[in-house]
Amino acid sequence: MARLQDRTDALVLSRRSFLIGVAGTGVAFGFAAGEGLAATSSAPVTSRFDPTIWYSVDRDGVVTVNIIRAEMGQHIGTALARVLADELETDWNKIRIDAVDTDPKWGLMVTGGSWSVWQTFPVFSQAGAAGRIALVEAGAKLLGVPVDRCQARNSAVVTGDRSIAYAEIVSRGLTRTFTADELAQMPIKAASERRLIGRNVAAMDIPAKTNGTTRYGIDATVEGMVYARPKIPPTRNGAKVRSIDDSAARKVKGYISSLALEDPSNTVPGWVMVFASSYPAAIRAADLVKVDWIAGDGAKISEQDVLDHGKAQIADPNGGVLLVDDSGLEPAFRGASSTLERTYTTSSVLHYQLEPVNALAFEKDGIFEIHTGNQWQSLILPVLAKALGLPQEQIVMRTYALGGGFGRRLNGDYAVPAALAAKALGKPVKMVLTRPDDTRFDSFRSPSIQTLRMAFDGSGKVAAMDHHASAGWPTIVMAPGFMAKGLYGKTYDPFAIAGADHWYSVGAQRVRALSNDVANTAFRPGWLRSVGPGWTNWAVESFMDEAAHMAGVDPVVFRIRMLDGKGRNAGSAPSSVHGAKRQAAVLQRAAQKVGWGTAVPKDAGLGIATTFGQERDMPTWTACVARVRVNRSNGVVTVEKLTLVLDAGTIVDPDGALAQVEGASLWGISMALHEGTEFIKGQVKDVNLDTYTPMRIGDVPELDIEFMDSSEAPVGLGEPATTVVAPAIGNAIFAAVGVRLRHLPIRPNAVLKALTQKS
Repeated sequence: MARLQDRTDALVLSRRSFLIGVAGTGVAFGFAAGEGLAATSSAPVTSRFDPTIWYSVDRDGVVTVNIIRAEMGQHIGTALARVLADELETDWNKIRIDAVDTDPKWGLMVTGGSWSVWQTFPVFSQAGAAGRIALVEAGAKLLGVPVDRCQARNSAVVTGDRSIAYAEIVSRGLTRTFTADELAQMPIKAASERRLIGRNVAAMDIPAKTNGTTRYGIDATVEGMVYARPKIPPTRNGAKVRSIDDSAARKVKGYISSLALEDPSNTVPGWVMVFASSYPAAIRAADLVKVDWIAGDGAKISEQDVLDHGKAQIADPNGGVLLVDDSGLEPAFRGASSTLERTYTTSSVLHYQLEPVNALAFEKDGIFEIHTGNQWQSLILPVLAKALGLPQEQIVMRTYALGGGFGRRLNGDYAVPAALAAKALGKPVKMVLTRPDDTRFDSFRSPSIQTLRMAFDGSGKVAAMDHHASAGWPTIVMAPGFMAKGLYGKTYDPFAIAGADHWYSVGAQRVRALSNDVANTAFRPGWLRSVGPGWTNWAVESFMDEAAHMAGVDPVVFRIRMLDGKGRNAGSAPSSVHGAKRQAAVLQRAAQKVGWGTAVPKDAGLGIATTFGQERDMPTWTACVARVRVNRSNGVVTVEKLTLVLDAGTIVDPDGALAQVEGASLWGISMALHEGTEFIKGQVKDVNLDTYTPMRIGDVPELDIEFMDSSEAPVGLGEPATTVVAPAIGNAIFAAVGVRLRHLPIRPNAVLKALTQKS
């Protein structure tokens, strides 16, 4: 029996060395090189206390927290600053946040995968606790009392009725050194002692967003810049420019020139950039520029080709990578009293973030600056270096808020053409894509196909389960360093199969991930909110429902029997303590809240599903009950209510957590019923919102969201609710009208066809 659970952990706090102190005494945090944190050297006396690279305290007691995570509507700065402020015992009104630019000292800069709070919580907790200890010791000395008679409260060190403010301590200076062993024993607060975590406070970025002062990438300007709009080639890969005819564009006032980009990084092959003195002129001129291209091989490929290839991959037992491969699986199927096999598919899905991708680029004083919103600076910086022929140290990405990310801005490819254009022209270039440009350049979610099998023994118990999933692998294309090790020496894309390695005890189990190379070469598969679990959980939870009905067991009871928390599903510290038992708990609670098993009106139904969020080593236990109504005459499915229960461990920011789950669950509805496109001969079919139809506000159902009380380690909330909604809706449709849909999105015509076939 073999099992894979590990994934590369980023931003690991080193315990090999640790120093803390105030600037001027030569004392600072020190971390081993390569661990994602950089040491601070000694410095002359200043008016600021810099205990770590993550924050500073000034003479007024104001604490400035450095945030490396991208702000895209989730109020991440508020959540992370709260973790540090709680441990530091700082007055929340004294907290400020600084969204920092790129610098090697920050280590891995990435905002995605629901990782931000999960990864940063221990780092900021230890940093805050260390600062608190240093301040308390210094404060005790200044107050002339033993340190054990002092405590930190509200930006001050207090003993009895006397106190000294952090601001006063900072103005005096202090020295304190921590060994590696002391850091390992750093006294982090018990959950019962927290004063900020789990409490509602106003998000710190709301005033700027509401008064219009927040700066997004699309707002970036610099003196002397020109505007650019690209001509997007017919294929993402392999296109070449034969010729450019700009004769008609020359009549546009403000038009400057057109240029075929030379890209050593091969990020934007075949791109032509159209320059003008204003963006409206660039738009008009680009429409008039004619480019003759040689298309790449993707021009011959359509969506059905991708799915057909995936089907053939699944049929071949020798391909792919195994994550789970238990002995006894095939004998269990051969000896089964009954078996079930089903195939599930999903369409391509576009990001359609509100702010189209854009970038302003220029060279200044030997540094190439990129001004844009980005989710994964550490990923695109090496690509920019290759494209520009510069050392990475000579490139800086300035940080801006994102007008929507959803995974699109994890792939910072849009920075490359702006940088190449600026280098070619020798002046600042601001590139902004129109909505159709943005859509055609999207690194969208790949279509997928999955086949699942289950074997039942003579007593009706599940004896084995087999899961094969084929889709485009975004990580192998864009971030090969994040590929994971599978069984038998092979590597796989963890973001294309997570979710299939579920927490159900199903006897012998096999999970096989298949890289759809047709998809990988035809377009650039991308990470989209929830990534792999967006399709793997659709298959797993639809299949579990079908298996329950085949076995004649209530779907809730069927699942709970297998969420027994035994063996490899027992869980482990720090993030998955109690394992599948916690998933069973959210499932039971969701069923209880809706009165599972009670009668519902004709053509209405309740469907249930449960998932564990993003990845097995960071599970966010989630359950959803969808109540739907099906119109038999036109096939329209109306979601009337979603009831969600989540166990995400410690909830750092209740309001932010609620907003994350609301947004994720609504996108889950959108991708279940409304949202999806088709890849046709090298291009996506729907390039604007007249034909690509996400859920509208009139389709928003009642939402009932509950978080389980927990003091366990905090895990992610940006994506988990997305994964559970679609199967809950599909299962509810079956409960309402007795038809089973196995493709996303579920269109009315598919419902009507299924109803007709049933009748």
